[in-house]
Parts: sequence; C-alpha cells; structure tokens
Amino acid sequence: MLRFAAGAGSAILLVLAGFFIWKGQAESESAVPPAPKISFAAQTAPAPTPSVRGLPPAPQATEKSKEEKRFSRADRNEDGRITLDELYEPRRKAFAKLDGNSDGRLSFEEWAKSTAVKFGKADADRSAWLSPREYASTAPKTKPKPKCRC
Repeated sequence: MLRFAAGAGSAILLVLAGFFIWKGQAESESAVPPAPKISFAAQTAPAPTPSVRGLPPAPQATEKSKEEKRFSRADRNEDGRITLDELYEPRRKAFAKLDGNSDGRLSFEEWAKSTAVKFGKADADRSAWLSPREYASTAPKTKPKPKCRC
C-alpha cells in the first residue's frame, strides 16, 4: 500500500514539475528583449590620450605572458639566461633549515625531526592530533602584496 501511495505522489510531482518547466519557458521567450545593434563607429579604436603640456604620450607597456613572468622571476641577474645556480638559490635557505648536520644531504631522520618539531608547535592542546584550526597554523606564511601607490 505504501508503494502505491509513493508512486502516485511521485507521478503528481513529475506532472507539476513538467507544468512549471513548460510555463517558465513560455514566459522567458516573451520577456527577453532583442539584442541591440552595434554600429561600426562604436567599434573603432579609442582616441589617444592628450599629452600634458606638450609632452608626448607615455609608451604602452606590453603584457607579459605567464611563461615570460615565470622566466623573469627565475633569471636573477637578468642576463636572459637561467643557470643552475639561479634555480638552486631560492631553495638553499629552506634546505639548510632541514639539513641538521650540514653535510649537504637530507636524510629521512633530519626531515622527520623537523616535521615532528613543526607538529609539536602546531598541536596546541597536546592531544597528539591536529584539529583543522591547528593544521591551518602550519600553512606557510604568505607575504602581503604591496598596496598600490597610485
């Protein structure tokens, strides 16, 4: 008996859903205004900005691609080439922090020790597990972006 009532209720809901979908489509077709026509005069390039007191206008900067920006960050001495030392340099400080005995090699024990220290600092309630709030405290600190001085 319960299956019969559930089937009848489902059928009624499907009919109502179909009705509302059909009714919604009928109203949306008449409510949409036609798209405005665009003239070719509106598509012309903007006029150059006037110069200030006879000075020529400032040159326009070209937008760098993502790869060009990435290359510029890696090319520390800006000679147009990336050497192996330029790639290693940003990572040396982080490696030196993990390399406890300064032998130039990172063993599992050295990594585990620094990880255990970091875990101990994050585990504020000393429960031997991290809550979401405690785990969030282990995220690397990001440098704030400088504000525009326009």
